Amino acid sequence: MMSSAVHQVAIPVDLWEEEVEAVITTWFVSDAAQVDKGDLLAEVMAEKIQFEIVAPVTGTLAIVKHQDQLIDKGDVIATITSAPD
Repeated sequence: MMSSAVHQVAIPVDLWEEEVEAVITTWFVSDAAQVDKGDLLAEVMAEKIQFEIVAPVTGTLAIVKHQDQLIDKGDVIATITSAPD
């Protein structure tokens, strides 16, 4: 029997050039929600540029960084636990 896997949802390190403050402006799904691969999860704002973060896998979302919280490139903002295959 396969065990479930936990996948990190991280801010890509190449989203913006300089070291600037970024913030999660909106979570489109709630903690513990079921999400599908490709679902829009959150919107991040850095230096007047908005980025959309999508689910890399299907599973159950666990939010790590909350709305209006400052974040950096590479930060894990959530995890998704996928069901066993």
